[in-house]
Amino acid sequence: MVTEILAFNEQFVQDKKYQSYMTDKYPDKKVAILTCMDTRLVELLPKALNLRNGDAKIIKNAGAVLTQPFGSAMRSILIAIHEMDVQEVLVIGHHGCGMTNLDPDAMIKKFISNGISQEVLVTLENSGIKMERFLKGFDTAEEGVMHSVDMIRRHPLVPSHIPVHGFVMDPTTGRLELIHEGYADRGIKLEQAKSYPAVPFD
Repeated sequence: MVTEILAFNEQFVQDKKYQSYMTDKYPDKKVAILTCMDTRLVELLPKALNLRNGDAKIIKNAGAVLTQPFGSAMRSILIAIHEMDVQEVLVIGHHGCGMTNLDPDAMIKKFISNGISQEVLVTLENSGIKMERFLKGFDTAEEGVMHSVDMIRRHPLVPSHIPVHGFVMDPTTGRLELIHEGYADRGIKLEQAKSYPAVPFD
């Protein structure tokens, strides 16, 4: 796999195909998106939201779920807001997510079958890493999205004027369902929001 990637990459650079993707580090649409790492969304999500290279900061993890308020995904969101001039945050989950009803016990069995020793698991548990909590999924995609939306909008380091929206996407068609519109949380009327340089929602 690495050999194929390097060969393609060398040709890509030689042919100057990168020129059509050139931009800077600041998102043109001033939006950050927390979404799932699902393979079905790699190309579909940007296309379905009319995003081009340079439009948005996209942060991905399993289920678009923030597990802790001071973890790496939340840090990325804070950097996007305070360093990259992001003005809105979108949390986009999807139907059929692998984090729905994730079974911690089954995951632990897979750890063991992949060579992780029981001793390592016991050491982690004794160090305060509770696997049931660490590997906890959610019952529905909507629940997972709202968990992350709430953590972001209540975060002490997120400015009060930043709206946080929640969506669930169909991973086949790309259709977005708005489940939480964040303008009202921040005292912004929808008419005002229409003038923002944000991603179109329809």
